[in-house]
Amino acid sequence: MKHLIIGTAGHASHGKTALIKAMTGVDTDRLKEEKERGISIELGFTALKLPGGLTCGIVDVPGNERFIKNMLAGIGGIDLVLLVIAADEGVMPQTREHLDIIHLLQIKKGVVVLNKTDLVDVEWLDFISKEVRGFLKDTVLEDAPVAAVSAMTGAGIGNLLELLDRVAEDTPAKTTAGPPRLPVDRVFSLMGFGTVVTGTLIAGEIRVGDAVEVQPQGLITRVRSLQSHGKTVSFAKAGQRVATNLAGLEVEQISRGSVVAGVNSLSPSNRLDVHLLLLKSVAKPLKNRARVRFHLGAGEKLGRIVLLDREELAPGATAYAQIELESKITAIRGDRFVIRSYSPMRTIGGGAVLDPAPDRRHKRFRSEVLQALETWARGTPAEILEQYLRGNTRLPELSDAAAKTGLGVSEIKELVQHLARQGKIKLVPGDGKDYLILTEVYRRMAGELQQMLETYHHQFPLREGYPKQELHHRKFPALNNKIFQLLLAAMEKDQLLRCTAQAVASPSIASGPSPEMNLIIEQIRKKLAEASFHPPKWSQLTAAAGLSKNVSSELLQYLLRTGELRKIADNLYLLDETITMANREVAGFLHQKGEMTLGDLRDLLQTSRKYALPLLRYFDRERITRPLPDNRRLPGKALG
Repeated sequence: MKHLIIGTAGHASHGKTALIKAMTGVDTDRLKEEKERGISIELGFTALKLPGGLTCGIVDVPGNERFIKNMLAGIGGIDLVLLVIAADEGVMPQTREHLDIIHLLQIKKGVVVLNKTDLVDVEWLDFISKEVRGFLKDTVLEDAPVAAVSAMTGAGIGNLLELLDRVAEDTPAKTTAGPPRLPVDRVFSLMGFGTVVTGTLIAGEIRVGDAVEVQPQGLITRVRSLQSHGKTVSFAKAGQRVATNLAGLEVEQISRGSVVAGVNSLSPSNRLDVHLLLLKSVAKPLKNRARVRFHLGAGEKLGRIVLLDREELAPGATAYAQIELESKITAIRGDRFVIRSYSPMRTIGGGAVLDPAPDRRHKRFRSEVLQALETWARGTPAEILEQYLRGNTRLPELSDAAAKTGLGVSEIKELVQHLARQGKIKLVPGDGKDYLILTEVYRRMAGELQQMLETYHHQFPLREGYPKQELHHRKFPALNNKIFQLLLAAMEKDQLLRCTAQAVASPSIASGPSPEMNLIIEQIRKKLAEASFHPPKWSQLTAAAGLSKNVSSELLQYLLRTGELRKIADNLYLLDETITMANREVAGFLHQKGEMTLGDLRDLLQTSRKYALPLLRYFDRERITRPLPDNRRLPGKALG
């Protein structure tokens, strides 16, 4: 079943709330002050069943200019609009501002309602009707049907409902594919339930028990219960008004403008790339870095407009811009927004989000930046996906790409397979998923990495390769460890590098000592073999060979890694074969005697206490021997 939201718009006191009451029987003014003053201050909500059987949510917005931000909080998620104009007054200032907002948000479906017809005669009504048609020209509601009604007497309400029914039938439903998005327009607490948020579900589905994330706060919670149109439900779909009881959160943690979304489906950012329109009616140009009030979804943020190709934007003109906000927000490509001047507060423009979370501030007057934004704005789906991947080197998975580009999940899936067959996208598998990277980016990364590895091998020829942890930190800091390991595995499969447990190496360069270093190693081995269990200190051995401290350390690590040396204690090392021989001697002694003292080991190996004690401790660490309370040892396993 299709779900739609109908929203009101229009000047204060033109009868929006009375009209909703005449249509539904519900007074959406719920605040005491609203009742006393006879105007809507906050958003009002109810449901309407149309003649054709479709039940729609209703959002009634305030018309007073002081409450435009409340109006914006409610109108962003609507599918069709009732633009209400009082027949006795005609078009008024907030009528114009509300229509500007409707046009900026591209709400293309609606009915224009001439209310209060009981207060005018036929000639005046005809005059106002013509005036309204001129007013609607060149706007999204230019071809909208017009209904003349009286909310007070009920005249024309039946005809209005029939018109709404026909318009609703032609209005496309919001997509239920992909993760849910619920911009929050109310937050409150109910005794026995806890925190409840309401809003219009603008995408996806949400079910009781689902794990969700409140953004931009990054709060992960669970859906405890759901209501839609006043009824408890187990799930809700895009296009429905929803009240959601969230587990474990306090009212103070959430605010109007927050978004309840799928876990990890949105990336908060205080920066957005946009295509911006300045209204023709604005009195003066918009200057670069002008401070504005930015309205998106149910939220309002303060920020500055950075014009990327000019110093000021003329009324009626469009431009690419980057908006720098004073606090974070969440969006997806294609979201519509409105900007209002900081002071005095007037609606001055709006547009569409192109990139909801650009990685960096753009340099102005750069052709490559403008070309990229042009692709975001007007490119084909394939071009948009490629542009997104070109600017996102974190290897997103398919669902992330769908959320950030604003393309459907099924559409993205087909595009990815098509571009992969063409060799334009590289699929990096892992955990039953495919992670995406442009082939050109993958090859560039691999080329840069190979250069790093070759440089590293020449600088440290005795090391097995670049340490993975250090490489991750230096070259791929934006990747989490799982994605980093998957990327290395893909490059190894493509024979672009070699991996060990701890290092990454070039496949074309074999690490190891040079012929000259091999001669030094043989000299050191010979001295250690001759010294047996009276070995000289490592520093003495390498100093005698003429090695610097750094080269000495590199050589030591190489011999320990290859197993040619065993560390007994600091600055005390023995050849592997010497240790193996000692293990045989100790095992034989313990087999005969059952126990061994320090003196026994000293005599057995024909060494001194200076070497016997660290050797005995070494055997304890390796569990070849085991200490007793009186310092005697029992046999353990033999060292092979």
